[in-house]
Amino acid sequence: MNVHLTPQSEKLLQEQLAQGVYCSPEEVIERALENLASVPAFSARPKTLAEAVAHIRESRKGVRLGGIKLRDLIREGRKN
Repeated sequence: MNVHLTPQSEKLLQEQLAQGVYCSPEEVIERALENLASVPAFSARPKTLAEAVAHIRESRKGVRLGGIKLRDLIREGRKN
């Protein structure tokens, strides 16, 4: 596989190689891809609309406004 780098990507790659931590461009790219795969936002992305909605509903459980109504917060925001 051939990969064509943008000038910015090439600059970043050269900077990583100049630090002396990595021996080759392949090693830099492999490490970056390993790090990317470990980030939940990229590896566990919902695949369907229903899954996305379920994820949003699950995420908001337990999130409270301290007894303040959302409508009151909106009104307060408009005052400023």
